Amino acid sequence: MSAPAAGQKIINLGLQGGGAHGAFTWGVLDKLLEDGRLCFEGISGTSAGALNAVALADGMARDGAAGARDRLREFWMRVSAAGRAGASARDFIGAWMGSWRMPAMQPFRMIEAMTNFSSPYGFNPMNINPLREIVVEMVDFEKVRACAAPRLFISATAVKTGKIKVFSDGAITADAVLASACLPYLFQTVEVDGEPYWDGGFTGNPALFPFFTETKTSDILLVQINPIERNAVPTSAKEILERMSEITFNASLLREIRAIDFVNRMLDQGRLDPGHYRHNRVHRVDAGKALENFSASTKFDTSRAFFEELHAAGREVAGDWLQAHFADIGVRDTVDLGAQFQ
Repeated sequence: MSAPAAGQKIINLGLQGGGAHGAFTWGVLDKLLEDGRLCFEGISGTSAGALNAVALADGMARDGAAGARDRLREFWMRVSAAGRAGASARDFIGAWMGSWRMPAMQPFRMIEAMTNFSSPYGFNPMNINPLREIVVEMVDFEKVRACAAPRLFISATAVKTGKIKVFSDGAITADAVLASACLPYLFQTVEVDGEPYWDGGFTGNPALFPFFTETKTSDILLVQINPIERNAVPTSAKEILERMSEITFNASLLREIRAIDFVNRMLDQGRLDPGHYRHNRVHRVDAGKALENFSASTKFDTSRAFFEELHAAGREVAGDWLQAHFADIGVRDTVDLGAQFQ
């Protein structure tokens, strides 16, 4: 990668998936780009995190940080509008789900209810996915693949084997991104080179291991959307399903963080050769407090007002993190891995 500008620090970004809650990550990225003191060497993204990653990379290739900020905003506004200026969230759901209409029901709750008793092969036999049109029209994948930095690592789950697949470099395509964002209860499988894939969140949300061998910087900034802890015990069927989803989509991340913590401790104790292993410094921008009052069903809420609210929250939390921890980048962890993830 090219050398960072004066005063910049190099970092890797890990972007979790989380449906519409990915607009929080948009806000985080918008603030980091506006601040200008960070240079992104690698970005690992899953699902909504992958969509944010390619929108950012496309904008960077066109016009640097300013282009990335513009592209991210355009992406989220197009998701809300479903490619039609002024379209409502209900129109987006109509395009997504065909001719379904339940006027008395919030659109995002309609999706949640539908997925409880039907398959996308039944309610969406034509495999309509407005995200495909948006991604294909917005992202110049040739330019993205040609850029040396940031390097992208996009995770998907191989349906047949259950293993993670990380797409990078020349393999970054629209299909790879859509595979990463393919929730199996909403969309039919996405095939890449003849292999069917589902959402990467099942196996890597996001995948951090590509950073260990494919990048040089040891600093990883994780933008975490899904809460690890909940104080209340879920009792209703809805609450139980939502908590199961949160646990599922954090499981792979917890395993990777534990591995990082183990290697770091072994290095600190002189029990591993630093010539073969490196100490990875982990940082985190946590959406926990900003999103704690939003149920998992709001991950389907594509209203512009909701996106703007999450964007503002992401900018605020990122700004606080920069003020508190910018000086720590390249020096120390800002997350107690043992306390937070064990």
